[in-house]
Amino acid sequence: MESTFSSPAEAALEREAGAAGLLTPLADLDRVYELQRVVGFVRDLACQRVALQFPDQLLGDAGVVAARLEETTGSKMFILGDTAYGSCCVDVLGAEQAGAQALVHFGPACLSPPARPLPVAFVFGQRSVALELCAKAFEAQNPDPTAPVVLLSEPACAHALEALATLLRPRYVDLLVSSPALPLPVGSLNSEPEPLQRFGRRFPLAPGRCLEEYDAFYVGGSGASSDPDLDPDLSRLLLGWAPERSFSSCCPDTGGTRDEGARAGRLRARRRYLVERARDARVVGLLVGTLGVARHREALAHLRKLTQAAGKHSYVLALGRPTPPKLANFPEVDVFVLLACPLGALAPQPSGSFFRPVLSPCELEAACNPAWPSPGLAPHLTHYADLLPGSPFHVPLPPPESELWDIPDVSLITGELRPLPAWKPSNDPGCSALAPRPQLELVESSPAASFLSSRSWQGLQPHLGQTPVTGVVSGRRGIAIAYEDEGSS
Repeated sequence: MESTFSSPAEAALEREAGAAGLLTPLADLDRVYELQRVVGFVRDLACQRVALQFPDQLLGDAGVVAARLEETTGSKMFILGDTAYGSCCVDVLGAEQAGAQALVHFGPACLSPPARPLPVAFVFGQRSVALELCAKAFEAQNPDPTAPVVLLSEPACAHALEALATLLRPRYVDLLVSSPALPLPVGSLNSEPEPLQRFGRRFPLAPGRCLEEYDAFYVGGSGASSDPDLDPDLSRLLLGWAPERSFSSCCPDTGGTRDEGARAGRLRARRRYLVERARDARVVGLLVGTLGVARHREALAHLRKLTQAAGKHSYVLALGRPTPPKLANFPEVDVFVLLACPLGALAPQPSGSFFRPVLSPCELEAACNPAWPSPGLAPHLTHYADLLPGSPFHVPLPPPESELWDIPDVSLITGELRPLPAWKPSNDPGCSALAPRPQLELVESSPAASFLSSRSWQGLQPHLGQTPVTGVVSGRRGIAIAYEDEGSS
């Protein structure tokens, strides 16, 4: 219990602040961080103040990269190393506080549109890819040269996909290459039709073709890990890809391959379980997991309307990055819903996990919207913007008089019949007889107040006028684990 809801005192005292990852050799710094492209980006915009956003594992190189860019461009560089939420999202709020005119994002990115217009350049890094080994692995996984296959990769390997496709196209006739969905430059005009954009990538599909026809070959990962939750980008692809199509991954260093069908099945089964937990829940905690992604306020209002229509109570919680100790302060909440970017909602949970499940907005939509398709037909949407009006995947709530609200529903977890939404008015014409008025009782103000009143311990009580008056004395000094009058142990 102690390791789940709190950390040992020794670990807090011995922790080193700002521990950086492995440092990049100076000779490889220009190639890994694409400094020439960043310099061109800053000079084209004539920016005098630029924000540089680094994830935790790249902070060791932040100082050297900023110094080189300042020396080359003459602009002032600000390092953003502490984001309030996920490091994959563009921290437009931090850039505005620094007065930056542009931002350069390093490392993995979700490529979600920012809430405020700001010129952004993305640098994913360039991981080395063994093209010959990956080509042989592709041929072993796809023996049919006429089968449609799309090439995918982690962001750091995207630079090698075209070279890999060049080796494979002489044999494979229906090969599609995806690319990161980078934002277009400000003021650019593109007369060509926009390709399909999903999963933070662009797919140049031919007319009349759809993505559900293609198998997937993913280049990335380490190949040695068996945990499907280590890479949220791969989890997003496995959840959203068509279940009837094959999905295989390849390690870019060794060429080792694995069939991801089993991991995709476990992820989908886990998501269906979370939908059942959301249907059983009476109190839902809406976690604000981002303030820098576009339409987050609209999505929060949509989730509140969704829970109200389903007869559930909801609370909006702004806690920064959710951790088990933070969420343990709300024991009356049955499930939490994290409103974040696609990668933030699928990020691996910390050790010890949460005492209540944490869902994505798509799972809450499937649990509370009776018009949502069945699990076998509905796609798993990883971005909350796909649930909002204007999206091709948006499913509006049925009206209150719809028969969909009256369909009996049995919990697959408890085996009990779920009650109908309490907000739906009764239209039964047979209940016209007068009934005696029951004795008035105190109406429950909120599930949280009811939960607090049912506990044996409710905190400190004022007891005004019942406590004897005493003189003021000097209290203890120090911190809770080592007061000055306790001595050293």
